[in-house]
Amino acid sequence: MQQVRRKLVAGNWKMHGYPALVAELVPNVVAATQNLNMDVLFIPPYTSLAAVSEQVKNTHCFVGAQSVSEYPEGAYTGEVSTRMLLDLGCKFTLVGHSERRSIFGESNADVAAKFLAAKQAGIEPILCVGETLQQRESGDTEQCIDRQLQAVVDVLDSIGGADGLNGAIVAYEPVWAIGTGRTASAEQAQAVHAFIRDEIAELNSDIAEELKILYGGSVNESNAGELFAQKDIDGGLIGGSSLKADSFSAICQAAS
Repeated sequence: MQQVRRKLVAGNWKMHGYPALVAELVPNVVAATQNLNMDVLFIPPYTSLAAVSEQVKNTHCFVGAQSVSEYPEGAYTGEVSTRMLLDLGCKFTLVGHSERRSIFGESNADVAAKFLAAKQAGIEPILCVGETLQQRESGDTEQCIDRQLQAVVDVLDSIGGADGLNGAIVAYEPVWAIGTGRTASAEQAQAVHAFIRDEIAELNSDIAEELKILYGGSVNESNAGELFAQKDIDGGLIGGSSLKADSFSAICQAAS
């Protein structure tokens, strides 16, 4: 019997999130989604974490970070540690977002180290994976994602191997379909989600069945319902639409 996975919709604010946005957006989304059968996650910039954490306290919503340092503490100017995130009430953190990989040069090894640091600290990492347009057109989608997953699996040997994936989340970002004018169909998204689940199933079928896999390819009010209806799509990692209360709430409604 297929595992029923509770849907999760996560809003990645990227480099947006001034006090006025926090004060208006978060309460409206909390109120609009409080009776839905799904989970809501806000992922603001570091500077807004404390304010958002206070807003979601004692609600059904969670707060997470956009990245985290692989180092616990020390002389690492500009970095933010797992302990700092825990002090701010973070339950989750993104690792390996496509913009961190492409703009800031994070390698698969860097992402794996961040994943391990988060897991060891008790923060659930949301591992972002995905292929570029060149990789898709050359038929390298599965090989690219396999390399990204394998780098994480390799470092998990220190905490029980594939068991370290328990409770973690994967987010599939088709980089070629984000802000390019190209669109990934629900069927294309489902195919990659199924591939990811199959890859994890080869390591541990129980964990694979429970694993949440989010879709992060320009989800909006119009396409959310069709995407979330797919067998292996367990919610969304939302970008621009997460900055508008009505749009984000409507996407959450589609997940519910």
